[in-house]
Amino acid sequence: MTIQIQSERVNPLTPEQIKQYHEDGFIIIKNGCSDDLIDAFNSHIHAIRSSESMPEWAKPRKGGAVVDDKDRFSLRLFNPHLHDGFSLQMMKLPVVRGALAQVLGDEATGVQSMYFYKEPGSPGQAAHQDYYYIKNDPNTLTAAWVAMEYTNEENGCLYVIPGSQKLGVLPHGDVKNLQEHEAWTHEVEGIDLSKEIPVILDKGDILIFDSNLIHSSTRNRSNRWRRSYVCHYIRHDSTIEREDLKKKISLV
Repeated sequence: MTIQIQSERVNPLTPEQIKQYHEDGFIIIKNGCSDDLIDAFNSHIHAIRSSESMPEWAKPRKGGAVVDDKDRFSLRLFNPHLHDGFSLQMMKLPVVRGALAQVLGDEATGVQSMYFYKEPGSPGQAAHQDYYYIKNDPNTLTAAWVAMEYTNEENGCLYVIPGSQKLGVLPHGDVKNLQEHEAWTHEVEGIDLSKEIPVILDKGDILIFDSNLIHSSTRNRSNRWRRSYVCHYIRHDSTIEREDLKKKISLV
């Protein structure tokens, strides 16, 4: 029996949604992932991080012979798609591939993946633009943020300023509110952050957003986690400056 691999590109966005994306800088794909797929992926990542023989690539802190238990389910898992088949397939979700092609005008390729835990009490990230951290030419950098569970203001959802991607690349400086945000990041300057709105996502929703969209997250004030799988993509003809992100992953 021959197994046929589905490679025909889907087109999940309507013309109205594509127009909204270019106006606001983001779009939400409702129920982009099934609960079963989300549960299986969460369990898979948990099994990797809970293993006593955790592979080096998955360790919260590289080079350490002993893994501190407090780090197992707190520090993000960086670029698992380079080492783990399930993480790679989650980067290549057909609905994401299709949506990216619709908003970028051509096929995208994956360049980065991150699995975030964001346990109760953990801080957020100050308002920023992704292009500041991942420069590419021409700039086609786009993120797909998959909600691994229900995400709202209480457990540290994302906040965005609709239309802010039209401002272009803005200067970034030191983080101002260290009670709310991680200190190691940077914060966009000269912007009225009162215009931010929360992005509330159900489990399995996928947020697609432009690299120049100003976005942030707040401290998790709930007793729930806020796990997410976030991948970054560029159009296939763009190039990345950073050496650690130069490998392009075909989504076909």
